[in-house]
Amino acid sequence: MQQTPSIPTATTAPIKFLRRREVESILGISKSSIYAKLDKKSPSYDPLFPQKTFLTPTTVRWVESEILMWAAARIAASRTSAF
Repeated sequence: MQQTPSIPTATTAPIKFLRRREVESILGISKSSIYAKLDKKSPSYDPLFPQKTFLTPTTVRWVESEILMWAAARIAASRTSAF
C-alpha cells in the first residue's frame, strides 16, 4: 500500500523567514554581531546561534522560530548561572 504524503494542516505552524534587520531588531544586536556569532574564527562565535538560510544564491533569511528559541535559551541560561 502506498503512503500518502503528509499534508500540512491548520495546526501546523507556518515557517516565517526573517530578514537580517528583523533579527537585529528582535535580538537588539548589530549586523556585525550576528555575523560574528556565525564566524568560527570570531571570539564571539556561538555554535548554537541559528544558521542563515539561503532562499536563493543571494537571498539570506533566518527562521523566526529558531531565533526565538535561541533567545529563550539565552534568557534561561542567564537566569540559572551567576555571571
